[in-house]
Amino acid sequence: MVTRNPDKNRSSLAAGIALAILFFMPSAAAAQTSTSVAASTAKDDWVTRWFKRVNQARASQPHHVAPLITTHVALIQQFRYDSYQQTSSSGAGSFNFGAGKGLEIIPVSRVEVQVAVPPYMLHQAPHAPDGFGDVSMFFKFRAFSAPEGHGDYFIGAFLGASFPSGTPPNGMGHTVWSPMLAASKGWGKFDVQSTLSGNLPASGVDVLGRQIVFNNTFQYNVVKKVWPEVEINSTFLKDGPNSGKKQSFLTPGLIVGSFPIAQHLRFTFGGGVQIATTQFHPYNHRWIWTLRFPFY
Repeated sequence: MVTRNPDKNRSSLAAGIALAILFFMPSAAAAQTSTSVAASTAKDDWVTRWFKRVNQARASQPHHVAPLITTHVALIQQFRYDSYQQTSSSGAGSFNFGAGKGLEIIPVSRVEVQVAVPPYMLHQAPHAPDGFGDVSMFFKFRAFSAPEGHGDYFIGAFLGASFPSGTPPNGMGHTVWSPMLAASKGWGKFDVQSTLSGNLPASGVDVLGRQIVFNNTFQYNVVKKVWPEVEINSTFLKDGPNSGKKQSFLTPGLIVGSFPIAQHLRFTFGGGVQIATTQFHPYNHRWIWTLRFPFY
């Protein structure tokens, strides 16, 4: 007859459990470490780092919305599509789909790069060919800035360029450089954005002339997402067939947004009209529609 020893059996069972724990513990720890590393890597991929830089750039500047005509005096990341409908001084109408707007990104904290979609021109005048305009790019550099509550201002140096990819009269036929100084200042819900630039053709000055462009925008944030504005857009023409002339427009408008669509994507829209205030003006009553999709 075999006599069982309960204490010995319990000791053997405990020893087996202890050995099993020691055997599986490294695997479990390794699995937990692997999961933690994967989660950390997912949170530190290039997209996450990019959006982090974008939000740091936005946090260091005012949050005024982009005007209709005046170049936005701030760095922004969005896709923008504008359209114009206008009447020329001869009474003929035309449409501009795209208006030289497109993708705007912030690759580093002080720089914005814009790549425009070539605009498509549709003319109602007889014998005026429809077609695409010139390809253009734009670079912004933020020199000094501070957000609301800490000065609410922005000072920067910008540079635009258009390249002769369209056919006249839809394209200018020459490369044109556009250096620009930009500044903005806010006081509570009110802000002013100003730009001073030149349109300087690399060739064809006798045909295109040179222009000095001075734009000023006055905005008021009525409620959180509603921004009425008034712009004064002035161009002084030098050289070329219209040398010595000046054209100026008063542009009332309204910008609404932004509204969330997805995790990083938002939506803004607006519109307005340019009204000529000087005797010389190549067009009048330019109606403007803008659609914007900020992502940050």
